Amino acid sequence: MPAEGIALRDKSHFMTREEIKAFAEIFVSLGVNKIRLTGGEPLVRKCAAEVITDLGELDTDLSITTNGILVDQYIETFKKAGLKAVNVSLDTLHPDKFAIISRRNYFDKVYENIQLLLAEGFKVKINVVLMKGFNESEIIDFIQLSEKQKLHIRFIEFMPFNGNQWDWSKGVGLAEVLALVKSYYGDEAMQTLPLRPNETAKVYQINDYQGTFGIISSVTNPFCSTCNRIRLTADGKLKNCLFSGDETDLLTAYRNGEDIVPLILESVLHKKAVRAGMETMEDLLNPEASERNRSMITIGG
Repeated sequence: MPAEGIALRDKSHFMTREEIKAFAEIFVSLGVNKIRLTGGEPLVRKCAAEVITDLGELDTDLSITTNGILVDQYIETFKKAGLKAVNVSLDTLHPDKFAIISRRNYFDKVYENIQLLLAEGFKVKINVVLMKGFNESEIIDFIQLSEKQKLHIRFIEFMPFNGNQWDWSKGVGLAEVLALVKSYYGDEAMQTLPLRPNETAKVYQINDYQGTFGIISSVTNPFCSTCNRIRLTADGKLKNCLFSGDETDLLTAYRNGEDIVPLILESVLHKKAVRAGMETMEDLLNPEASERNRSMITIGG
Protein backbone atom coordinates (compact mmCIF):
# COMPACT_ATOMS: atom_id res chain seq x y z
CA MET A 1 0.00 0.00 0.00
CA PRO A 2 1.50 3.38 -0.95
CA ALA A 3 2.13 5.72 1.98
CA GLU A 4 -0.18 8.29 0.40
CA GLY A 5 -2.97 5.74 -0.05
CA ILE A 6 -4.98 5.65 -3.29
CA ALA A 7 -7.32 8.12 -4.92
CA LEU A 8 -10.94 7.38 -4.01
CA ARG A 9 -13.62 7.34 -6.70
CA ASP A 10 -17.34 7.90 -6.54
CA LYS A 11 -19.30 4.69 -5.95
CA SER A 12 -21.15 5.22 -9.23
CA HIS A 13 -17.95 4.12 -11.01
CA PHE A 14 -18.28 0.64 -9.53
CA MET A 15 -20.66 -2.24 -10.13
CA THR A 16 -23.67 -2.33 -7.83
CA ARG A 17 -24.69 -5.50 -6.03
CA GLU A 18 -27.34 -6.10 -8.66
CA GLU A 19 -24.89 -5.56 -11.52
CA ILE A 20 -22.38 -7.96 -10.01
CA LYS A 21 -25.01 -10.68 -9.85
CA ALA A 22 -26.24 -9.93 -13.39
CA PHE A 23 -22.71 -10.05 -14.78
CA ALA A 24 -21.97 -13.28 -12.91
CA GLU A 25 -25.11 -14.88 -14.36
CA ILE A 26 -24.01 -13.91 -17.88
CA PHE A 27 -20.54 -15.38 -17.39
CA VAL A 28 -21.99 -18.58 -15.92
CA SER A 29 -24.29 -18.88 -18.95
CA LEU A 30 -21.15 -18.74 -21.11
CA GLY A 31 -19.52 -21.63 -19.24
CA VAL A 32 -17.74 -20.07 -16.27
CA ASN A 33 -17.88 -22.55 -13.38
CA LYS A 34 -15.64 -20.89 -10.80
CA ILE A 35 -15.89 -17.40 -9.30
CA ARG A 36 -13.30 -15.87 -7.00
CA LEU A 37 -13.83 -12.55 -5.25
CA THR A 38 -10.56 -10.68 -4.91
CA GLY A 39 -9.09 -7.22 -4.73
CA GLY A 40 -7.85 -4.94 -3.34
CA GLU A 41 -9.84 -6.19 -0.38
CA PRO A 42 -13.34 -7.48 -1.18
CA LEU A 43 -14.59 -7.57 2.41
CA VAL A 44 -14.37 -3.80 2.90
CA ARG A 45 -17.32 -3.33 0.56
CA LYS A 46 -20.45 -2.44 2.56
CA CYS A 47 -22.60 -5.03 0.76
CA ALA A 48 -19.93 -7.75 0.77
CA ALA A 49 -22.14 -10.21 2.67
CA GLU A 50 -25.01 -9.70 0.21
CA VAL A 51 -22.72 -10.08 -2.82
CA ILE A 52 -21.25 -13.31 -1.44
CA THR A 53 -24.73 -14.65 -0.69
CA ASP A 54 -25.96 -13.73 -4.20
CA LEU A 55 -23.03 -15.47 -5.88
CA GLY A 56 -23.51 -18.51 -3.66
CA GLU A 57 -26.87 -19.06 -5.37
CA LEU A 58 -25.17 -19.71 -8.72
CA ASP A 59 -23.99 -23.13 -9.83
CA THR A 60 -20.29 -22.37 -9.43
CA ASP A 61 -17.31 -23.05 -7.21
CA LEU A 62 -17.17 -19.86 -5.10
CA SER A 63 -13.99 -18.71 -3.32
CA ILE A 64 -12.35 -15.53 -2.09
CA THR A 65 -8.94 -13.90 -1.74
CA THR A 66 -8.66 -11.57 1.24
CA ASN A 67 -6.11 -9.84 3.45
CA GLY A 68 -7.71 -11.77 6.31
CA ILE A 69 -8.41 -8.87 8.64
CA LEU A 70 -12.23 -9.05 8.54
CA VAL A 71 -12.61 -12.80 8.01
CA ASP A 72 -13.99 -13.54 11.47
CA GLN A 73 -16.96 -11.25 10.74
CA TYR A 74 -17.88 -13.23 7.61
CA ILE A 75 -17.46 -16.88 8.61
CA GLU A 76 -21.21 -17.51 8.78
CA THR A 77 -21.75 -15.70 5.46
CA PHE A 78 -19.12 -17.94 3.84
CA LYS A 79 -20.86 -21.04 5.17
CA LYS A 80 -24.30 -19.88 4.08
CA ALA A 81 -23.03 -19.19 0.55
CA GLY A 82 -21.25 -22.54 0.30
CA LEU A 83 -17.86 -20.85 0.01
CA LYS A 84 -15.25 -23.39 1.06
CA ALA A 85 -11.88 -22.01 -0.10
CA VAL A 86 -10.18 -18.87 1.20
CA ASN A 87 -6.86 -17.45 0.01
CA VAL A 88 -5.19 -15.11 2.50
CA SER A 89 -2.59 -12.67 1.20
CA LEU A 90 0.31 -12.64 3.66
CA ASP A 91 3.79 -11.67 2.46
CA THR A 92 5.66 -12.00 5.75
CA LEU A 93 5.52 -13.73 9.12
CA HIS A 94 7.19 -10.80 10.87
CA PRO A 95 4.80 -8.21 12.36
CA ASP A 96 7.23 -5.34 11.76
CA LYS A 97 7.57 -6.20 8.06
CA PHE A 98 3.80 -6.65 7.83
CA ALA A 99 3.30 -3.10 9.15
CA ILE A 100 5.76 -1.74 6.55
CA ILE A 101 4.07 -3.36 3.57
CA SER A 102 0.43 -2.93 4.61
CA ARG A 103 0.69 0.36 6.56
CA ARG A 104 -1.33 -1.36 9.29
CA ASN A 105 -0.56 -3.34 12.47
CA TYR A 106 -2.92 -6.24 11.88
CA PHE A 107 -0.55 -9.20 11.71
CA ASP A 108 -1.86 -10.90 14.86
CA LYS A 109 -5.46 -10.49 13.65
CA VAL A 110 -4.66 -12.01 10.26
CA TYR A 111 -2.84 -14.97 11.79
CA GLU A 112 -5.70 -15.58 14.24
CA ASN A 113 -8.18 -15.57 11.36
CA ILE A 114 -6.09 -18.08 9.43
CA GLN A 115 -6.31 -20.41 12.43
CA LEU A 116 -10.05 -19.75 12.66
CA LEU A 117 -10.56 -20.69 9.02
CA LEU A 118 -8.66 -23.94 9.52
CA ALA A 119 -10.66 -24.74 12.65
CA GLU A 120 -13.90 -24.12 10.74
CA GLY A 121 -12.91 -26.56 7.99
CA PHE A 122 -12.12 -24.17 5.14
CA LYS A 123 -9.45 -24.94 2.56
CA VAL A 124 -6.87 -22.23 3.22
CA LYS A 125 -4.12 -21.02 0.94
CA ILE A 126 -1.61 -18.35 1.89
CA ASN A 127 -0.46 -16.16 -1.01
CA VAL A 128 3.11 -14.89 -0.63
CA VAL A 129 4.54 -12.45 -3.18
CA LEU A 130 8.29 -13.01 -3.05
CA MET A 131 10.58 -9.96 -3.09
CA LYS A 132 14.34 -10.23 -2.89
CA GLY A 133 15.79 -8.52 0.14
CA PHE A 134 12.42 -8.49 1.85
CA ASN A 135 10.97 -11.95 2.42
CA GLU A 136 12.90 -14.63 0.51
CA SER A 137 14.58 -15.56 3.81
CA GLU A 138 11.12 -16.64 5.06
CA ILE A 139 10.44 -19.26 2.37
CA ILE A 140 11.28 -22.19 4.66
CA ASP A 141 9.36 -20.61 7.56
CA PHE A 142 6.24 -20.44 5.40
CA ILE A 143 6.63 -24.04 4.21
CA GLN A 144 7.03 -25.22 7.80
CA LEU A 145 3.56 -23.83 8.56
CA SER A 146 2.27 -26.69 6.40
CA GLU A 147 3.92 -29.41 8.51
CA LYS A 148 1.19 -29.89 11.09
CA GLN A 149 -1.60 -27.85 9.47
CA LYS A 150 -3.40 -28.41 6.20
CA LEU A 151 -2.20 -25.08 4.87
CA HIS A 152 -1.36 -24.57 1.21
CA ILE A 153 1.39 -22.00 0.68
CA ARG A 154 1.57 -20.30 -2.73
CA PHE A 155 4.70 -18.32 -3.54
CA ILE A 156 4.03 -15.78 -6.30
CA GLU A 157 6.72 -14.28 -8.48
CA PHE A 158 6.85 -10.47 -8.35
CA MET A 159 4.83 -9.11 -11.30
CA PRO A 160 4.97 -5.71 -13.02
CA PHE A 161 2.14 -3.28 -12.24
CA ASN A 162 1.77 0.47 -12.27
CA GLY A 163 3.57 2.06 -9.35
CA ASN A 164 5.38 -0.99 -7.94
CA GLN A 165 8.81 -0.01 -9.36
CA TRP A 166 9.14 -3.44 -10.89
CA ASP A 167 12.37 -4.91 -12.12
CA TRP A 168 13.41 -8.53 -11.95
CA SER A 169 16.35 -7.80 -9.64
CA LYS A 170 13.67 -7.75 -6.94
CA GLY A 171 12.22 -11.08 -8.08
CA VAL A 172 12.69 -14.60 -6.73
CA GLY A 173 12.04 -17.24 -9.39
CA LEU A 174 10.87 -20.84 -9.49
CA ALA A 175 14.37 -22.32 -9.83
CA GLU A 176 15.69 -20.27 -6.93
CA VAL A 177 12.86 -21.36 -4.62
CA LEU A 178 13.28 -25.04 -5.49
CA ALA A 179 17.07 -24.87 -5.02
CA LEU A 180 16.57 -23.36 -1.57
CA VAL A 181 13.98 -25.98 -0.56
CA LYS A 182 16.14 -28.87 -1.77
CA SER A 183 19.17 -27.43 0.01
CA TYR A 184 17.24 -27.29 3.28
CA TYR A 185 15.25 -30.54 3.10
CA GLY A 186 17.33 -32.69 0.76
CA ASP A 187 16.46 -34.01 -2.71
CA GLU A 188 14.43 -36.98 -1.47
CA ALA A 189 12.21 -35.12 0.98
CA MET A 190 10.12 -33.27 -1.60
CA GLN A 191 7.59 -34.72 -4.00
CA THR A 192 6.06 -33.04 -7.03
CA LEU A 193 2.27 -33.29 -7.07
CA PRO A 194 0.31 -33.89 -10.30
CA LEU A 195 -0.85 -30.76 -12.07
CA ARG A 196 -4.61 -30.28 -12.13
CA PRO A 197 -6.20 -28.95 -15.33
CA ASN A 198 -5.62 -25.20 -15.70
CA GLU A 199 -3.52 -25.09 -12.53
CA THR A 200 -1.55 -21.84 -12.16
CA ALA A 201 0.93 -23.18 -9.60
CA LYS A 202 3.49 -25.94 -9.69
CA VAL A 203 2.70 -27.75 -6.44
CA TYR A 204 4.98 -29.71 -4.10
CA GLN A 205 4.81 -31.41 -0.74
CA ILE A 206 7.42 -32.21 1.87
CA ASN A 207 7.21 -35.85 2.96
CA ASP A 208 4.86 -36.31 5.94
CA TYR A 209 3.69 -32.69 5.84
CA GLN A 210 -0.08 -32.19 5.96
CA GLY A 211 -0.14 -29.21 3.62
CA THR A 212 1.59 -28.26 0.39
CA PHE A 213 3.52 -25.41 -1.17
CA GLY A 214 3.41 -24.18 -4.71
CA ILE A 215 5.04 -21.60 -6.95
CA ILE A 216 3.11 -19.36 -9.35
CA SER A 217 5.91 -18.67 -11.83
CA SER A 218 4.22 -16.26 -14.22
CA VAL A 219 7.52 -14.46 -14.91
CA THR A 220 10.17 -17.19 -15.21
CA ASN A 221 8.00 -20.14 -16.24
CA PRO A 222 4.58 -18.91 -17.42
CA PHE A 223 1.55 -21.19 -17.60
CA CYS A 224 -0.21 -19.20 -20.34
CA SER A 225 -0.93 -22.18 -22.59
CA THR A 226 -3.35 -23.68 -20.04
CA CYS A 227 -4.56 -20.51 -18.30
CA ASN A 228 -8.35 -20.08 -18.35
CA ARG A 229 -8.61 -17.09 -16.00
CA ILE A 230 -10.26 -13.79 -16.78
CA ARG A 231 -10.87 -10.89 -14.42
CA LEU A 232 -13.82 -8.56 -14.15
CA THR A 233 -12.64 -5.50 -12.23
CA ALA A 234 -14.66 -3.77 -9.54
CA ASP A 235 -15.48 -1.01 -12.01
CA GLY A 236 -16.80 -3.47 -14.58
CA LYS A 237 -13.87 -3.82 -16.96
CA LEU A 238 -12.73 -7.16 -18.37
CA LYS A 239 -9.04 -8.10 -18.34
CA ASN A 240 -8.23 -11.22 -20.33
CA CYS A 241 -4.80 -11.41 -18.70
CA LEU A 242 -3.50 -10.00 -15.43
CA PHE A 243 -0.42 -8.69 -17.26
CA SER A 244 -2.53 -6.74 -19.73
CA GLY A 245 -3.05 -2.99 -19.61
CA ASP A 246 -5.95 -3.38 -22.05
CA GLU A 247 -9.43 -3.51 -20.53
CA THR A 248 -12.87 -3.97 -22.08
CA ASP A 249 -15.49 -1.69 -20.53
CA LEU A 250 -18.49 -3.93 -19.91
CA LEU A 251 -20.17 -1.77 -17.29
CA THR A 252 -20.73 1.27 -19.51
CA ALA A 253 -22.09 -0.92 -22.29
CA TYR A 254 -24.39 -2.75 -19.86
CA ARG A 255 -25.74 0.50 -18.43
CA ASN A 256 -26.39 1.69 -21.98
CA GLY A 257 -28.57 -1.37 -22.58
CA GLU A 258 -26.11 -3.09 -24.90
CA ASP A 259 -25.56 -6.84 -25.18
CA ILE A 260 -22.21 -7.43 -23.49
CA VAL A 261 -21.78 -11.05 -24.63
CA PRO A 262 -20.06 -10.05 -27.93
CA LEU A 263 -17.66 -7.85 -25.96
CA ILE A 264 -16.82 -10.74 -23.62
CA LEU A 265 -16.24 -13.15 -26.48
CA GLU A 266 -14.09 -10.67 -28.40
CA SER A 267 -11.89 -10.10 -25.34
CA VAL A 268 -11.48 -13.80 -24.57
CA LEU A 269 -10.81 -14.79 -28.18
CA HIS A 270 -8.15 -12.09 -28.54
CA LYS A 271 -6.21 -13.16 -25.47
CA LYS A 272 -2.49 -13.17 -26.34
CA ALA A 273 -0.58 -16.43 -26.31
CA VAL A 274 1.86 -15.28 -23.62
CA ARG A 275 1.51 -12.63 -20.87
CA ALA A 276 -0.54 -10.12 -22.86
CA GLY A 277 2.07 -10.18 -25.62
CA MET A 278 5.09 -9.77 -23.32
CA GLU A 279 6.89 -12.91 -24.42
CA THR A 280 10.44 -12.11 -23.27
CA MET A 281 12.09 -10.64 -20.21
CA GLU A 282 13.02 -7.64 -22.35
CA ASP A 283 9.31 -7.07 -23.00
CA LEU A 284 8.58 -7.21 -19.27
CA LEU A 285 11.39 -4.77 -18.50
CA ASN A 286 9.86 -2.15 -20.81
CA PRO A 287 8.40 0.36 -18.31
CA GLU A 288 5.66 1.38 -20.74
CA ALA A 289 4.14 -2.11 -20.47
CA SER A 290 3.86 -2.16 -16.68
CA GLU A 291 2.82 1.47 -16.33
CA ARG A 292 -0.26 0.77 -18.47
CA ASN A 293 -1.31 -2.04 -16.11
CA ARG A 294 -3.27 -0.81 -13.11
CA SER A 295 -1.88 -1.74 -9.69
CA MET A 296 -3.54 -4.67 -7.91
CA ILE A 297 -4.82 -2.43 -5.11
CA THR A 298 -6.94 -0.50 -7.64
CA ILE A 299 -8.22 -3.40 -9.78
CA GLY A 300 -10.53 -5.34 -7.48
CA GLY A 301 -12.81 -7.91 -9.07
